[in-house]
Amino acid sequence: MVDEQPKSTYVILPENSIKNLTVAELYDKEKYDLSTMVEVDVFTMLDATREGLTDEEVNERLLKFGHNRLEHKEKSAIIQFLLFMWNPLSWVMEAAAIVAIVVSNGGGKPPDWEDFVGIILLLLANSIIGFVEQRNAGNAVKALMESLAPEAKVKRNGEWKVIEAATLVPGDIISVKLGDVIPADARLFAAHGGVSIDQAALTGESLPVTKTAGDEIFSGSTCKQGEAEAIVIGTGLNTFFGRAAKLVGNSSDEIGHLQIILAKIGNFCIIGIAIFLVAEILVMYAGFRYEYRRGINNLLVLLIGGIPIAMPTVLSVTLAIGAKQLSQHKAIVTHVTAIEELAAVTILCSDKTGTLTLNKLVINKPSVKQYSDIGIDEIIHYAAIASRTENQDAIDTCITGAYGDIKTIRAGIQELEFKPFNPTNKRTEITYKRISDGTVHRISKGMSHSILDLCTRNKTQEQIKQMNADVDEFARRGLRALAVAIEDVPSGEIEGEGNGFELVGLLPIYDPPRSDTKETIERAIALGVKVKMITGDQLAIAKETGRLLGMGDNMYLSKTLKDGPPPESGYRDVDDLVLHADGFAGVY
Repeated sequence: MVDEQPKSTYVILPENSIKNLTVAELYDKEKYDLSTMVEVDVFTMLDATREGLTDEEVNERLLKFGHNRLEHKEKSAIIQFLLFMWNPLSWVMEAAAIVAIVVSNGGGKPPDWEDFVGIILLLLANSIIGFVEQRNAGNAVKALMESLAPEAKVKRNGEWKVIEAATLVPGDIISVKLGDVIPADARLFAAHGGVSIDQAALTGESLPVTKTAGDEIFSGSTCKQGEAEAIVIGTGLNTFFGRAAKLVGNSSDEIGHLQIILAKIGNFCIIGIAIFLVAEILVMYAGFRYEYRRGINNLLVLLIGGIPIAMPTVLSVTLAIGAKQLSQHKAIVTHVTAIEELAAVTILCSDKTGTLTLNKLVINKPSVKQYSDIGIDEIIHYAAIASRTENQDAIDTCITGAYGDIKTIRAGIQELEFKPFNPTNKRTEITYKRISDGTVHRISKGMSHSILDLCTRNKTQEQIKQMNADVDEFARRGLRALAVAIEDVPSGEIEGEGNGFELVGLLPIYDPPRSDTKETIERAIALGVKVKMITGDQLAIAKETGRLLGMGDNMYLSKTLKDGPPPESGYRDVDDLVLHADGFAGVY
């Protein structure tokens, strides 16, 4: 989970509004941090109101900030193709072609067109195969762009309308609801129905994050619950998502280890061939007095035979096929040499959620805590009854999945009232009638301390002490605690007073490791690769997952990368910390 930062107050003068600041100045967080400013300062700085921008203001800001999309410069296909002919190995072949058509034109014989055509066809074959396979390997930025929202609901000129998300600008007022992909970075100023945002694609957090007025939401994340209105504070490359895409895009321009090796091989061939050419010319013409054309033919044999002609083609095809297979497994492939580069890795930083773990919450049944004579299976059944059966969040899916058949969860009962989870009381509640005898009952599940405060029946200091100890134990092990309480409603009325909620159990919930993860990590370690965990989850969760997978629990919060290692850690500096730590949590 990301630590909440205190909202900051700035003195926003007229000259410091969006109209007078450059794009770089507006997004310089050392001066103005739109994500932590108090709401009134955000509106003042962006020169906006809750009625939205006017068409004139939108046009001005589009010119200044550009469209809300990831600008991807498509490389010229012609230039990409020609680059496959611009390397040391190709240079030798091109030199051979020149010799065949120009230098060999003598001795009373025409140019060697057969050799010339053969060399050119071979060059074209190498280039075409490499070019086609590289183009098919995948495009990293394009893959990221597919995750962005195509449309957005925005308020302009005082009216709500649906527009292309690409035309959003800072200061726009947007509305998001269940299922919407957030179209830009924004600050909530109104939240209804307990807003929950899934940020897993950005931060790796396995659970959706509850958001309230004043919180920031990010482009590319998904609204899982509630409705909200927000003011756009960042678009395009000035979003959290955009900065990540920019880093991915830049990485594709780096020269890989394989290209360096190929260049060395090519240079070695050129030097070797050059030495032998000089020697052969001296021997043939000065020593044996060869005729001009016969000597040229021998030189062509040396030029063509002295280079591994098929090597570029074989490498291009092999690497491109491997890169394509990676992309089919949802990996973002930035260049075809990805597999070869991976072979040179000594430290592998892996995301936790969905990579090391299943990204699927489950109940750890052996660790369920009981506070009455009610059995574990019945506690889970109670929790399942108090869960949604449609439009479920991750917690509800986990609980109903642990029970089994979702169709039988509420068999024999009639729902009278259901109160969904909200950020205020942090629990759900259902009032239902048992069909067999007509009695009315209530069940509530939610955050442990919210449920404990709700309970009045059979509540003792010993029970309170025990539950707090159990919650602390779960926290140390990186497990989330979900409490369950029940009560009877003697009057039989929906709003009737109950006989008091009784705490019956505490459910430990966690994201389990994948079945093959531990074995894979052990194989990586055996091959000399150190695996480190990177996660947006809490430190305790990261440490417990590390222990389960045999990665170790020497992990730190991401803020240590900025603030430096803690004095008690024994590390000299950040570089030393990064090298020896087993992972980092709260990475944002």
